[in-house]
Amino acid sequence: MLKKGNKIYSIISGHCPKCHHESMYVKRNPFNIANTLTMHENCSNCNLRYKLEPSFFYGSMYVSYAVGIAFAVAAFVILKLVLNSSLEITYLGIILTIVGFLPVILRLSRNLWINMFVKFDSKYL
Repeated sequence: MLKKGNKIYSIISGHCPKCHHESMYVKRNPFNIANTLTMHENCSNCNLRYKLEPSFFYGSMYVSYAVGIAFAVAAFVILKLVLNSSLEITYLGIILTIVGFLPVILRLSRNLWINMFVKFDSKYL
């Protein structure tokens, strides 16, 4: 399922959406806070320019809202429905989940956003 040529591969791993050859990000670890969103200008393999236009990734803010909600719902299901925690603990858990996974949420939203506009090209496999 997670192999080159699949959009999910590019979304989860943060690789170039056109060739899946290299990571779009300078540092692979999203929890390196100083470099969470620092991206290469172009892909070294297919020369895709990641910022397709000025302010391209502003649209990923809308996607990050949906991804954040998904993380919050997952935290709620685990804490309230599975572990049967109190409402206060559940709310605290949701907040900690969103804050703790913020770098992952930001990167996933950028990856989803660029993959909506760039098609994989199989000639690079």
